[in-house]
Amino acid sequence: MPSYQELIAQKNELDKRIEQARNSESKEALATIKQLIDTFGFTAQQVFPWKPEEKKKVQAKYYDPESGAVWTGRGKAPKWIDGKDRSEYEIQATA
Repeated sequence: MPSYQELIAQKNELDKRIEQARNSESKEALATIKQLIDTFGFTAQQVFPWKPEEKKKVQAKYYDPESGAVWTGRGKAPKWIDGKDRSEYEIQATA
């Protein structure tokens, strides 16, 4: 029966051989993939589909009934609400 040290040495040798085989096969696979992409003209979106990150839309907090304009409350206040009581223009949340 082999000793513990011999088994460890065999394991290390197998790990090296596994890594070498993985490297060579991965290079072959990558070359095949590149060749197929060139042949069929695939795009990156077709090969690796992803959805672009959707921008979060902020709900309007203020509404001007005269002009129909809305404001989220972010950034500089529009002229129709600037200097006025904002509570008059608040949009009431519906539950």
